[in-house]
This record gives sequence, structure tokens and C-alpha cells, in this order.
Amino acid sequence: MSNDDRFAAQETAKALIEVEAILVNTTTPFKTTAGWASPVYIDMRKIISFPRLRKKLNHFAVVKIQTHIGYESLDVIAGGETAGIPFAAWLADEMHLPMQYVRKKPKGFGRNACIEGLLQENAKVLLVEDLATDGGSKKDFVQAIRDSGQQCNDVFVYFFYDIFSGAREDLESQNINLYYLATWRDVLNIATKNQYFSKQELNEIEAFISDPVQWSANHGGAKN
Repeated sequence: MSNDDRFAAQETAKALIEVEAILVNTTTPFKTTAGWASPVYIDMRKIISFPRLRKKLNHFAVVKIQTHIGYESLDVIAGGETAGIPFAAWLADEMHLPMQYVRKKPKGFGRNACIEGLLQENAKVLLVEDLATDGGSKKDFVQAIRDSGQQCNDVFVYFFYDIFSGAREDLESQNINLYYLATWRDVLNIATKNQYFSKQELNEIEAFISDPVQWSANHGGAKN
């Protein structure tokens, strides 16, 4: 990780904690859409209400995309329905690129489109989402973009859980490169350094990050 990436990760984690986009509850675990029990919850949608914060995070995002993907290597920014749409819109504006958004399924009437926006044959598309847990939904969005006749090998998220075994490898097996600003480990490091949470909360976060499947199973959530 470069110094720029490390600084972006630290600042992103700190900002998310300070605006309470990250919540901790060690007595009543949160449940994810997939059924995982967790002592922490991240609400990336909250960023839409903080213009100065989102401007800072978008700056970090643009620098990372240009550095790791390329300055002139993309033709389109696509957002995943629904949470990814505002994030994609911000980045498309910052990078002066056209935007599309990808539906979870065709809308069932009219053009019955899965992708909204102008399609460009063979265009190089960057999929943008707010966050990724195990990366499952990203594969579906990427496939929809590919099925439309466009290219998509890169995904950018503002936050990546980076705790589930095999998540990275699963994406790589589909020729998908995942880029992100911060992870739960970055949150734990910043929270510990600045004493944002109690010792008990920090210990629970550490236990969850170290073995999320076992932590979930021990607290009434999914077991595999």
C-alpha cells in the first residue's frame, strides 16, 4: 500500500466514525442482508448528507482510480442500483465521464432495460458502489455490463469489509479487480488510536474481524 493509499484509508475511516456512519453494538448484534451477525454496522448512505465529507472522499477516490486504473483508461462510470447511484454520479462528474446505472433486474416494461443510460459498444466501464461485503452482488452487476456489449473488469467501492475468506479470490476468478478506500481493519486501527470506542467494543470488533463467520455463529447469525 502506497503512502497516499494509507493516508486515504486512515482519513476515510476517521471521517466515517466521526459522522457516525459506523455504529457499534455489542449487546444486540446487527444483521446484514446475507444474515451475518455483526457488532458493527456501516451506513455509507449517510455520506449524502455531508457535502464536505463526500467531496474529500471523492477526491481520494479519483486519485486512487487514476493511479491504479489509469488517467484515460475509462469511458463510462456505472453505479449499481440503488446505493451506488449517487456515488457513481459524483465520480462521473469529477472525472468528466458519462454515467450509467445498473438495475438488479430488468424493470419489466418499456425497453425492459437492465442498464440505464447511453450504451457504448466495447466501452470500458468502471462499476462504482458504496461498499462491498463479500463481493457477490458486484459479480452480478459486472456481468450485466458485460452482457450489454461493454467491458468491465474494474470495481471501485468506498468501503470494503475485507474480512470474508475467499472474497478477493472469487472476484479475481471472474477477472474483476476491486479497488477501495478503507476496510474494517482501518476502522479498528483509527478507533483504537483515537479511543473512539470502549475497550470492550474494540475487543468485539477485533474478534469479529478476525473470524466473522464464527462471531456470527456465536451471536445468532449465519454460520457459513
